[in-house]
Amino acid sequence: MTTPLLTDAVIIIGLSVISLLLFSKIKIPTILAFFITGLLAGPHGLGLVPIDEVNILAELGVIFLLFTIGMEFSLEKFSQIKRYVLIGGSLQLTLTLAAVYFICLILGLNTSESIFIGLLISFSSTAVVLRLLQERDQIYSIHGQISLGILIFQDIAVVLVLLFTPLLAGVSNGAFNNLPVLIAMGIGLVVFTIISTKWIVPWLIHSIARFKSRELFVLTIILICFGVTWITSSIGLSTALGAFLAGLIISNTDYSHQALGNILPFKDIFMSFFFVSIGMLLNIGFIAENILIIILIALIVIILKSSLAGITAGLLGLSFRVMILVGLLLSQIGEFSFILAATGLQLGLINQEFFQIFLAVSVITMSLTPFILAAAPRISNYSDKLPLPERLKHGFYPFPSQTEEVLSDHLIIVGFGINGKNMAKAASKAEIPYVVVEINPEIVRNEKAHGESIHFGDAAHGTVLKNINIEEARIMVVAISDAIGTRKILDIAKKLNPNIYIIVRTRYIRDMEGLYQMGADEVIPEEFETSIEIFSKVLEKYNLSPEKINDFIHEIRSDGYEMFRTLSKDELITCTLNESQNREITSTTVGSVSEGKTILELIKDYELEIVAVMRGHKTYKNVDSNLKLVEGDVLIVSGEKDQLSNFTKSDL
Repeated sequence: MTTPLLTDAVIIIGLSVISLLLFSKIKIPTILAFFITGLLAGPHGLGLVPIDEVNILAELGVIFLLFTIGMEFSLEKFSQIKRYVLIGGSLQLTLTLAAVYFICLILGLNTSESIFIGLLISFSSTAVVLRLLQERDQIYSIHGQISLGILIFQDIAVVLVLLFTPLLAGVSNGAFNNLPVLIAMGIGLVVFTIISTKWIVPWLIHSIARFKSRELFVLTIILICFGVTWITSSIGLSTALGAFLAGLIISNTDYSHQALGNILPFKDIFMSFFFVSIGMLLNIGFIAENILIIILIALIVIILKSSLAGITAGLLGLSFRVMILVGLLLSQIGEFSFILAATGLQLGLINQEFFQIFLAVSVITMSLTPFILAAAPRISNYSDKLPLPERLKHGFYPFPSQTEEVLSDHLIIVGFGINGKNMAKAASKAEIPYVVVEINPEIVRNEKAHGESIHFGDAAHGTVLKNINIEEARIMVVAISDAIGTRKILDIAKKLNPNIYIIVRTRYIRDMEGLYQMGADEVIPEEFETSIEIFSKVLEKYNLSPEKINDFIHEIRSDGYEMFRTLSKDELITCTLNESQNREITSTTVGSVSEGKTILELIKDYELEIVAVMRGHKTYKNVDSNLKLVEGDVLIVSGEKDQLSNFTKSDL
């Protein structure tokens, strides 16, 4: 005897796995795979699964999605990009809402419908954008940070929009029609959230954590999620608001990261059912009949959203290149709009025909985003060639005027993050003339107030570099987290000053070859420098002298990382020590006295093991006892503490 829900889950998950495998091969977003799964399994496809049963699982997906967003929302993250969240997010939402609103009015829709459709189109996809930024290592670039700030604002705004959507539809709701009751409910929720955040939930989770039971901890987190969601729904508010508040309450505890790690698998599973449920709503016959109008609307949405998101970045003071990147990143319609559209359909704000068109347009815009982002660097490269005002190309922001001397033979530092600050501090102490170029206007304003030699501008534009006299500069250090911008800066800098020595910071070794080909003189990958630090710590534990460690590190760097790769693949020194025997490991250098002796002759009077012999650039493992030693060999020796002490004190 089989359970219908279990049968449906097996069908959906099986189809999802097949779709994901196929789509991952051709590098198409996984969300589209879930849409296709729903389309195949739903009533308009093969009719394998009733949509009502999937909707129950989909609703859980929405709850977990809002819950995780609440948990990920931290005051620390907010404070770092608060200007992009508050100003950028509100500008983007207002501009898009206003533009769509007036378009809808012109097309003959009423005010409520126009506002609702404007809200539907205003939201972008947090899931798609963040995943693409992380895959391309652009999350900390300026366009990545602006996009993140706007998405955070949208995630918070959608909770309020879902809450007040019934008002747009004119639906009678006792709480909303009674202002005193509504105010009391709002105050009560705020008080409940504050008390729960500061006292009740931290105490509860701490008490549960003391039992050191993973199952108990996970169940408690889910109980808080569903409990707060049930409270808000029982008083007539949305489940989305309750789930978000539950996550917000937990986010301020010491256990938020552990809680988030435990909840994410649930969110991923149930959100897949949510996207499948959206796919099940798609009517392939209707889409085929209206394919031209759907494609036309999708193109209009992409162009409109790209333009308005780009204008938002421009109003924040960023360059035209960054405006293009931000606009293209946020050009799609997001997953929250699906939830909002379903609510609008139930309340009569939109009809079934519009709902089908909207779903199809949303799926198209989300599916095109990876391809749009892949083409974004090439599109942004044309910004210099357009006949635009210089102020628009380079970004505008009101800075206090500051007269500075014209430098020559100076150092140019691009980016004023941690690396840029350290470079500027070192240059200042060494009395090296330098100038900083930074694209973040807030950083420039703050640092100028402290007397820093810093200029606002996008160093990917030639006029910005000319203004800091790049033609007579000696060295440029590019220390930004924007791979696209770094390549463009390299290209322009070398054209303006072919003799300038350029040092570039990058994250990964795999990027080095391309940067060298573009003209970089030195490329410092963070991945490699981290490995060197780990390597040096390992050698310290083998008791190698600081001089030897420095020699190895110097050889690694001077050999263009080849020696390090060899060591990591072929020359790794390993040994297993038996702790019960109190065995230790150390190193010692062979002197002229022991030159010509074999390993066996050297340790015949000691109970020791020679783990490895380092000779110049080579490392010998599984050492033959008949190996003859030469002066300068470094021996890695394992043995008991007393034996090692006597051996290293002997005349070698």
